Amino acid sequence: MSPNVAVSVLGLAGLLLFLWLTLPVALGLLIGMLIAFTVEAPYRRLAAHWGRPALAAVACTVGTAILFFVTMASLGYLLVSRGVVMAGAAQVAFAPGGGGWEFVQEIAHRAGIEQLSPENLTDQIVAAAGQIAASVAEIGARIASASFRILLAGIFAVMGTYFALLHWRAATARLERLLPFDPRHTRTLLEEFQRAGRSVLLGTILTGLAQGCLAGFGYWLTGVPQPAFFGALTALASLIPAVGTALVWVPAGLYLFFTGHPTAAVAELVYGALVVIGVSDYVIRPSLVRDAHGTPALVTFVALFGGVEVMGLVGLIVGPVVMTLALAMLRIYETELEPRRRPM
Repeated sequence: MSPNVAVSVLGLAGLLLFLWLTLPVALGLLIGMLIAFTVEAPYRRLAAHWGRPALAAVACTVGTAILFFVTMASLGYLLVSRGVVMAGAAQVAFAPGGGGWEFVQEIAHRAGIEQLSPENLTDQIVAAAGQIAASVAEIGARIASASFRILLAGIFAVMGTYFALLHWRAATARLERLLPFDPRHTRTLLEEFQRAGRSVLLGTILTGLAQGCLAGFGYWLTGVPQPAFFGALTALASLIPAVGTALVWVPAGLYLFFTGHPTAAVAELVYGALVVIGVSDYVIRPSLVRDAHGTPALVTFVALFGGVEVMGLVGLIVGPVVMTLALAMLRIYETELEPRRRPM
């Protein structure tokens, strides 16, 4: 074995060992890097203004960490606490003589169902509400039991954010020297990785939060019960490919219609279509995301669905990033192949 081959094998072994050891905390590091790519512009401005890059990196890291944890804690609190309250209220409402039973009777009458057993149906609805309450409480318990893993991922996300802000350019230069590619190809892949990371956070997470806030305001305006809970639920539903927020605001509009508020129902449905989807997808999202290559919507859906199918919920983040890198590789291949096909 020649010395060059031996060194190459040694370098590959070192890379595999490094990836193996970082696998348990890879998600936290990835999230930290994506956050760093997102706040890179304000970090550069602070570093230039203060003349102290390390201090600017600390400020951006701490600021984003506080914002992230406060947002996640608020969403979790709304979903768990309001969900338990709503489930308890449903148990009371659908008990014999409750207002929920009258609502069910009205729906059955409109559907042409004459024979309706109140005891069996009420028992089923009350049992379902109890199961919902137990499920929500169980989710809260699971979140609490997983607090160590969440805390560990959060710590490495913070560390990854600080490292990427302070050392990404140096790491990029080193990768251009070490990887067995043309430096401009390595640079292109790393730039695509950065762009995809910003797109995932800005185009998915921030737009989802905006949709949750806008939807919550619409629920409050039209009289939907517990608008804060359904607003948080809408923010989470925005992560679901294709259908997204419609899973929440469409049933909310139907609920208003069948409870005798047709005007509010129409207003809710129109508001959901024009504001929750229209403004968010055609105003907020394009202003946050700049897709230089115009990735087709079909490819985006494939990345989201494929990522979720292969990796679970984590695939919502990893899927689009991997798809972007794959497309960048294909573009590099196409660029290099084209001159070879030209006639001499």
